[in-house]
Amino acid sequence: MSEPQQPALDTAFTLLAESRRRHLLYHFLENDWATVETLSRRLTAWEEDLTVREVDDDDRERVAVSLVHNHLPRLADHDVLEYDPRNGDVVTSSGFEGIRPVLERSCEIERDATVPERADLSTLYSEPPEGPSRPEK
Repeated sequence: MSEPQQPALDTAFTLLAESRRRHLLYHFLENDWATVETLSRRLTAWEEDLTVREVDDDDRERVAVSLVHNHLPRLADHDVLEYDPRNGDVVTSSGFEGIRPVLERSCEIERDATVPERADLSTLYSEPPEGPSRPEK
């Protein structure tokens, strides 16, 4: 009896487990193409909570190195993205559609997961209003 192949979900969850790789893939939900430069700038802005214009070149380069040496080769090995090291182009590959449903759901969850504003937290944990708690008889 042959051993069953691992389901595509195992691959999807493994690839989506790392936040930088997950956010890299979110870009491709709406785009079929990018460059390492663009991706590294966007990821740096997200990680540092900055605008794309505020991103420091040294920080962007650090993220680009992790993309080129870790994330892009891993995604290429699983046929999710194709990466051309000569010009830095990154495009979706045939395997991208296999993880798209899980990726879309992950993106929805992360967009919906918001931390309550400080004003909301103070309301949740504030002291009860002063005065009688029950009507007087």
